[in-house]
Amino acid sequence: MALLSAEFATKNLGPLSYFLGIAVTRNADGLFLSQKQYAEEILERAGMSHCSPSPTPIDTKPKLSASKDAPFDDPTKYRQLAGALQYLTFTRPDISYAVQQVCLHMHDPRNEHMAALKRILRYIRGSIDFGLHLYKSTINSLVSYTDADWGGCPNTRRSTSGYCVFLGDNLISWSSKRQPTLSRSSAEAEYSGVANVVSESCWIRNLLLELHCPIQKATLVYCDNVSAIYLSGNPVQHQRTKHIEMDIHFVREKVARGE
Repeated sequence: MALLSAEFATKNLGPLSYFLGIAVTRNADGLFLSQKQYAEEILERAGMSHCSPSPTPIDTKPKLSASKDAPFDDPTKYRQLAGALQYLTFTRPDISYAVQQVCLHMHDPRNEHMAALKRILRYIRGSIDFGLHLYKSTINSLVSYTDADWGGCPNTRRSTSGYCVFLGDNLISWSSKRQPTLSRSSAEAEYSGVANVVSESCWIRNLLLELHCPIQKATLVYCDNVSAIYLSGNPVQHQRTKHIEMDIHFVREKVARGE
């Protein structure tokens, strides 16, 4: 085992150009990560290689219902395309929320859900050259942003929270996920999102510490809910917030430590 490890340690594969379906292009500013070929394969698999492009990946007004429309006649195809789109989000954070919405209905896809999935594919058709830029930047700051859609699911009334984390000028982590429990107020939904991004930020800080690149400054977490911001610093426990006491203590502890 020791000899095998030494052999791999001395093997130089040269400059990174292609890894797990992600094409890496070097330029003067840094790196550009693209899954253009993989996106084209998804469009070909769906029979939409020459479809009309869409300017947006999702309609923000109506929410997808679990049982409003008739069942889709080929659920296996729906699941395959939805799963393929999940891997595409590795370099396309712009479709993360839309993909998350269609993946909620993989167990029982309806015609309405397939129409939403096709809209994502039409958006990809029009933005096939999009990808993720990684710029040359200092790594002395970690900045996070979070938001939540309170009670947005029309079937369960669960909230959807999302976040993105920047290391210097580079987007390195993002997520869009439906919360596992019901939120009784918008402040609770927003604070659950804050707790998620604080947890992710702490994991990144610990990883950078192990890589001998510690972040000396406290991580800035931006949230647009005033109640959630006050809860992170107010030591008084109100009756209406006792049901989210775990998240409150977790975030307050990180704030008190200066992280």
